[in-house]
Amino acid sequence: MPINYNIHGHIAEIVMDHPPVNALDTEGWAALPGLFNRASADDNIRCVLIRAEGRGFCGGVDIKEMQVHPERIVELNRSNYLTFKAIRDCAVPVVGALHGFVIGGGVNMAGACDALIAAEGAYISLPEIDRGAMGGAAAMTRMLPVQKMRANFFTGGRVPVEDLWRHGSVEKIVPLDNLKAEALAFCGVIAAKSRAALVIAKQALNLIEPVNPVERYRIEQGFTLEMYMHEDSQKARDAFVQHKGQMAKF
Repeated sequence: MPINYNIHGHIAEIVMDHPPVNALDTEGWAALPGLFNRASADDNIRCVLIRAEGRGFCGGVDIKEMQVHPERIVELNRSNYLTFKAIRDCAVPVVGALHGFVIGGGVNMAGACDALIAAEGAYISLPEIDRGAMGGAAAMTRMLPVQKMRANFFTGGRVPVEDLWRHGSVEKIVPLDNLKAEALAFCGVIAAKSRAALVIAKQALNLIEPVNPVERYRIEQGFTLEMYMHEDSQKARDAFVQHKGQMAKF
C-alpha cells in the first residue's frame, strides 16, 4: 500500500510513499478518505499530519492510468472529491507538510488543510490545462489571490512556496531535512489542546468561511468530465505519456 498511517501520541500521521513521484492511481485516491475519517473518529487524535516520502509531496493523479483507462475518470473524480472533503471536514485540524512538487490533486490536499509547513524550494502547480483535465482552482483559491491563481491555472506554471508564505498561506518554510520534525512539532502544539475545543473550533471555522471550497470543487469536476469527453483531452494524455517515455530512454 503506497499510503501509511501512524500514530504519535495524539497525532495521526498519514504518509504517501508511492515512487517515483507519489502520483496516486484510483486505488490510492480511494484509500485516502478512509484514513482521514479514521483519524477523525478516534477520540485520542487531536491533530492529523499529511506528508510524503520521496522526491515530492504529490504528483497528482496517475496520468498513465487515465491514458489507458479514461473510463475510470468518474471513480477518480469521486475519490479526489472525497479526499478533499475528508480533510476539510476532519473533526480535528489537519496540517500539511509540503516538499518538492505539489501538483494537481496534491494542490487539492494542501488547499484543504488547516495549516501548511513547507520545505525550502517546494512549489505548487496545476498543470491540468496541459493534461486534458480541469479542477483544483477551488483549493488553490484558498492559498492565493484570484488573479494569481488564474495566472497559474491558464499557464500550468509553478508557484514557489515562498510566494505562498508571502500571501500568508504557509505558516513556516524550513530546510528539507527538518521538515518532518518541524511539522510534528507544530502538530504537537495543536495536539496539546483540548480535543473538544479543537473540534468545536474546526466546526466554527468551516462554517464562517465565505464559501465552501468542497462544493466549489465538485462544480469544477463537472467541467473535468466535460473536458475528458473532448478529443483534445485524450491527445493531451497521450502526449504526456509519450513525452515521459521518451525521457526515460535518456
